[in-house]
Amino acid sequence: MPIDATQPYDDQNIFAKILRGEIPSTKIFEDEWAYAFPDINPQAELHILVIPKGAYVSWDDFSAKAPPEEIAGFIRAVGHVARLHGLVEPGYRLLSNIGPHSGQEVPHLHVHLFGGQPLGPMIARR
Repeated sequence: MPIDATQPYDDQNIFAKILRGEIPSTKIFEDEWAYAFPDINPQAELHILVIPKGAYVSWDDFSAKAPPEEIAGFIRAVGHVARLHGLVEPGYRLLSNIGPHSGQEVPHLHVHLFGGQPLGPMIARR
């Protein structure tokens, strides 16, 4: 069920539990700003979730409240994960859903990194 990205942060969301080690995950990358792991329901040959370690509901929340070094660290982590998987040359897609119109399901900022295959148009053409 899509969530309202303006709601307060819920520290019982699945990504918060993954960050605390309460729910197991397969670590792909971790540093002081971010944690990356495979999506459990992949939508492409490569589908990785990258989440900030801070408590942010959405990009809006993150961009308004995170200090500059945390923003830079998270963005660098996303790029690092793409480079780790050799995605820069063939290309990849980043997606972050924000709010109910986008279908955001987990109230913790996260970036979907898709790659490993041609991905086609981002939104079906009408």
